[in-house]
Amino acid sequence: MKKSKLGIGVIGAGGRGWISQHAHCPKEGVRIIAACDTNPSVLKAYREKYGDDLFCTADYRELLRRDDVGAVFVTSPDFLHEEHAIAALKAGKDVYLEKPMTITLKGCDRVLRVAMGCKRKLYLGHNMRHMKDIQKMRELILDGAIGEVKAAWCRHFIAYGGDAYFKDWHAERAKSTGMLLQKAAHDIDILHWLCGGYTREVVAQGGLTLYDKIKSRHSPKERGDATFRMENWPPLSQKGLNPIIDIEDVSHVLMHLDNGVFATYQQCHFTPDAWRNYTVIGTHGRVENFGGDEVVLWNKRCHYNAKGDKRFHFNVKGLHGGADPRIVKEFIRYVLEGGKILTSPIAARNSVATGYLATDSLRHGSRPRVVPPVDKAVERYFEKLEVRS
Repeated sequence: MKKSKLGIGVIGAGGRGWISQHAHCPKEGVRIIAACDTNPSVLKAYREKYGDDLFCTADYRELLRRDDVGAVFVTSPDFLHEEHAIAALKAGKDVYLEKPMTITLKGCDRVLRVAMGCKRKLYLGHNMRHMKDIQKMRELILDGAIGEVKAAWCRHFIAYGGDAYFKDWHAERAKSTGMLLQKAAHDIDILHWLCGGYTREVVAQGGLTLYDKIKSRHSPKERGDATFRMENWPPLSQKGLNPIIDIEDVSHVLMHLDNGVFATYQQCHFTPDAWRNYTVIGTHGRVENFGGDEVVLWNKRCHYNAKGDKRFHFNVKGLHGGADPRIVKEFIRYVLEGGKILTSPIAARNSVATGYLATDSLRHGSRPRVVPPVDKAVERYFEKLEVRS
């Protein structure tokens, strides 16, 4: 294999691991040179795509021992993020870590401390910060279009919930904590980003209201089929669910941020449609997104006005609104050149912390939980890293 300016390995090459394809730019000296997955068919597909000399293994430790691997995508299942990320950092690799950072608050703090101790770059895969509608909302907020932010909420309609999250390991608390961490990590991060603060107190309600009523379950020895299929409707007609389901399919979260903003998050896993709707309200107006390709601004007093005062449209193409190639491009640039980045390890930790403690609140009588801040020394390290690099 030709020597690369940056050799990249992928741990958890299947599924979300395919985002790494956007990093493979041989003409620029950046190559996928190693892949790890426990599924032989995944490794076969990688060899077909990247060549027979691609190093393939089912043991991530073998991949990390390679000196020619300088950066690693950790895109394994959530419950393995902590183990794999820490091992990669200790092996001297820069890391792209798919969200959520880990499935516990303590796990996130351990990853941050290891990254600081090893002086490696840790980049979190919060690709929604690279979506055009979210970036436009943030731009309008920073420009003062709605005044000082006071309140925000997100309504999350998850039509594919029964397919994607209740047929495999996601449905088990021990492997995901719950959907207020796994799925809401994106949304809590965006609410924090748009509102300019982090949650300091959180309370939640929710429950398992539908999928526990479905008797059709696959064997514990089988891999659940999480493929989204339009014919899997209505939700109670789903088949082959995970043998263990002990997470919630409906939830509501109230958050009080450290800058005084009040935020709300709502999630449902059996809606007919799929989209995220964010609303941010300030002292001079409000801004809202629709379907990923439109943002609407209201900043004049009126009666009912469905059209808003200004509308912004975007040409959205590709998976996740085209955010995947953009976030990978930023990661590669960050590894090779350093500089500012849109995502943040500190923000990623705070989104997990909020989702983790919201889940704890939900499961213990909806009692409020206080989110502890990140250790100041760790926070300063990551703030300075972008300046130094």
